[in-house]
Amino acid sequence: MERPLLVYTTFPDAATALDVGEALVRARLAACVNVIPGMQSVYAWKGAVERGTEVVAILKSREGLADALAAELKRRHPYETPIILHLAVSDADPDTAAWIRAETGPV
Repeated sequence: MERPLLVYTTFPDAATALDVGEALVRARLAACVNVIPGMQSVYAWKGAVERGTEVVAILKSREGLADALAAELKRRHPYETPIILHLAVSDADPDTAAWIRAETGPV
């Protein structure tokens, strides 16, 4: 049985994350997108150390949609190089996994 997949990414603000998240849910590439505002980031970018405020987005999907989800996320993302980390799920509650499968992929 195909396993759930979590995708971690960041956005510059909650409105953008929610807009992109809604598009991904409507496209059935993600069953849910959690947006967590208020993150402070320190990161290396083009040879400099930067600081900024971002929001975290955690996307709930499934392994078989990983490539399509990443491609659509990149297409819609405002960052030049968005962070897209696929976090493998070793196990999930059966009802949660069934819900993710039911809400993603073809209608």
